[in-house]
Amino acid sequence: MQALITEVLNYIGLSAFALSGALMGVRRQFDAIGMTVLATITALGGGVIRDLLMGSVPPDALTHTWWLVVPLVATALTFFFHPQVTRLRRAVQFFDAVGLGLFCTSATAKALAFGLSPLASVILGVVTGIGGGILRDLLCGEIPAVLRRDSQLYAIPAILGCTVAVTALYFGAPTTLTQFLCAAFITGFRLLAIWRKWRGPVPATPHA
Repeated sequence: MQALITEVLNYIGLSAFALSGALMGVRRQFDAIGMTVLATITALGGGVIRDLLMGSVPPDALTHTWWLVVPLVATALTFFFHPQVTRLRRAVQFFDAVGLGLFCTSATAKALAFGLSPLASVILGVVTGIGGGILRDLLCGEIPAVLRRDSQLYAIPAILGCTVAVTALYFGAPTTLTQFLCAAFITGFRLLAIWRKWRGPVPATPHA
């Protein structure tokens, strides 16, 4: 049952990431191919980067056929119904936060089980969660949202959640329970940041 729940949540996260990529394509007036590329990169890019850095090949995204179908479906829905999808912005943000939490913690656990150090596992966990969005923004010629001061906290919840996860796992906490709890922490933190409009700290600007 836990495996089924995890798989369902994983598809929800992939769908949210893919929809955000396809919607970016609509805003930038890309054609269907461009939208598909953005949806695929956003949904699967972070995981591919993780697996390549770990030497885990072929990447999971290429061995799970249905994972490749998700961006295609998201692109088709956005292409034909993007006004309706845009009105679901809050729902997309919610599921995006869910996907961030799940992908970060599952990647952290995978990296730690692969024999990487706790620090490296945290880094790969964060990269998995935010990597696709960074690639999406770069392809659109924009400064990645996670680097901009005008965006609500995204990387910080991921870093904190992955750090808690790797600490708990390193000291022998149950893997599944740890992943769920830390994913919930990341998701909740991200949603709270959106609601409260929290932003990361910036250095003080010296007065002339």
